[in-house]
Amino acid sequence: MIAVSNEVSARASSTSARLKDFARVATARVDDAAEAIGRIFCPHELTPVDRSERDFSAHHNCAGFNGFSVNYVAYGGSVAINPGCLDRFFLLQMPLSGSAVVRTAARELTTGPQHCASLLSPTIPTEMTWRDDCAQLIVLLDRKLVEHRAAALGGVAVRPIEFDPAVGLSGPLGQTLSARIEQLVTTAEQIGPHKSLSAVAAADWRESFLNVLLNEQRHSLSSAIDVFNGRAEAQPAALKRVRAHLETRATEPLDLAELAEIAGTGVRALQLGFRRHFGTTVSEMLLDIRLAHLNARLKTARTGERIVDIAFDLGFTHLSRMASAYRAKFGESPKATLQRLS
Repeated sequence: MIAVSNEVSARASSTSARLKDFARVATARVDDAAEAIGRIFCPHELTPVDRSERDFSAHHNCAGFNGFSVNYVAYGGSVAINPGCLDRFFLLQMPLSGSAVVRTAARELTTGPQHCASLLSPTIPTEMTWRDDCAQLIVLLDRKLVEHRAAALGGVAVRPIEFDPAVGLSGPLGQTLSARIEQLVTTAEQIGPHKSLSAVAAADWRESFLNVLLNEQRHSLSSAIDVFNGRAEAQPAALKRVRAHLETRATEPLDLAELAEIAGTGVRALQLGFRRHFGTTVSEMLLDIRLAHLNARLKTARTGERIVDIAFDLGFTHLSRMASAYRAKFGESPKATLQRLS
């Protein structure tokens, strides 16, 4: 739906506007802009500031896909925008011209082209002031999509997540996000509004974009994702729990997935944590524990007990490998220990 006005300023229809064939709103009336753009995003208060009412214009183009959309939004003059909590979606706002002051519950930042973008989380109240004929490319991401992907990456239950709202555009992350959004916008412009981006192409863009955003921009689940994927050390206390479990269940088959759950990490992070903190692998530690138990059992063996029976009780299945590892650890064979102490 397009809200049309004869008073739309030249700024709103300038040749620099993106996604022109996807026009949804074009008006010079504040109430019309707030109502029409509010239907696309969410209801919000919209007020010209600094005597900008006579310069006001609003222009919104929107290309929608499965789970996300890319938008071009521009306001003539300067406007205050108060959406409160977005509730249903995240917004990544990439400035093309002008500037914007973004205020959240705990942060205030100023965005501008090649300087800083803003990332709004649905559970954080937000107010903004767009100044100097500000125009932005805005990616809308469905909240459920982001939260489910974050939970999967962090190995935790689905929960609300909140991003650091400041996205620097001069660093690798900002450059990557800018390039991917530009690629999406260009592709949409080439295809036009009457054709659809293929499901495969849309899914590829969505998945790669989410992975970059969730792995590179700090948010409330970043630490969980880092630990679960082995990029940060798990807490030593968690690894000690795993070691204690191995010691009390040494005769049971090794189950890395179960041990990772005990530690609260992914399997890969668990393996890396063992190497960093204990200087060994999980399987090597289990072998060492079993060998210690074997040594203790041999020292207290009753008359007639066989090494093979004790070894099988302790979870050993390959006797020659067991004997070789035992000799390397204790300097003698299991048979020699048994005979020496009998």
